[in-house]
Amino acid sequence: MIKYIGSKRTLVPLLAQVFARLPVKTACDLFAGTTRVGQAMRRAGLTVLSNDLATYSEALGQAYVVAGRPQREAVRDVLRELDALPGEPGYFTKTFCEDARYFQPHNGARVDAIRSAIDQRRLPEPERGLLLTALMEAADRVDSTTGLQMAYLKAWAPRSYNRLQLRMPETVEGPPGAVTRRAANELAPELDADLVYIDPPYNQHSYRSNYHVWETLVRWDAPEPYGIAMKRADCRTTKSDYNSKRRAPHAFDDLIDRLSVPWMVVSFNNEGYHDPRRVLARLREHGYVNVAEVDFKRYVGAQIGIYSPSGEKVGAVSHLRNKELLFVVGPDRAVVDGVFDGVPGVRPEAAPV
Repeated sequence: MIKYIGSKRTLVPLLAQVFARLPVKTACDLFAGTTRVGQAMRRAGLTVLSNDLATYSEALGQAYVVAGRPQREAVRDVLRELDALPGEPGYFTKTFCEDARYFQPHNGARVDAIRSAIDQRRLPEPERGLLLTALMEAADRVDSTTGLQMAYLKAWAPRSYNRLQLRMPETVEGPPGAVTRRAANELAPELDADLVYIDPPYNQHSYRSNYHVWETLVRWDAPEPYGIAMKRADCRTTKSDYNSKRRAPHAFDDLIDRLSVPWMVVSFNNEGYHDPRRVLARLREHGYVNVAEVDFKRYVGAQIGIYSPSGEKVGAVSHLRNKELLFVVGPDRAVVDGVFDGVPGVRPEAAPV
């Protein structure tokens, strides 16, 4: 799975236990990102709708939420053929390996060749999503960043010298789901599910900007880049209300009011724009609420510090750990009250009430 600052990797074991305790069969991962939570839902036996505006998330959803063993077998030989292709430098190599330094040119040339060949195959989904995911994950294993694509390391990371190698994405057992690419607030009133997981962007940093390389790799549209990071031009114009301190609370209120699902699981980082007390009050209007607090280490870039393009340290590390607040909302008070009982790593009733 690709490195991702918004990933719920550390929270997934807890979420899996929560999902297993709720009386639900269908679920929507509304801000899916890398689909880690959607995968946990699928493994729990739920039929999952994976939704996100990012095109790379759509590809990941096809690979991990929709695809099963038959689709993997269908592309196994294709994956080997793609992995054997010689490099052929193109837009990706120039933009992200020469004008920027996210990958070494020998791997960028392989991305160019493999990605063009995927389109030439004209495969249906989810087979195409499996191949795109395999390429994203292969590139992620040889990148030269701390995880964000807002900058790259001054010196090449040791892993960047390795040869990019395609691997079959991991098999996720469970019922096949579906994928959509829509704005969460727009999709909300149309959802027909027992459960929705809500994990919106929590600060000013857009995921489109943070992971613009993956967006370009999947879209393969050769956008006009700008800045040292060589971001997509549409990073300047495509903005979410959830990335605005002023508009984010209203966007969240609007989302909650549009939903008619019986069960909600909501998570918020304590570094974000949302006041936990206000969130709790709004959620109580929709059912019984239980809250847990989870403590975890910040992403590696935040631990290293902030550096200028010349390599000079320009910022200090303020703190090394974060807290995640997890809200469970539902119509059955007994289930809600006991949802965190005996679950390690959480502090129930730690919410600011």
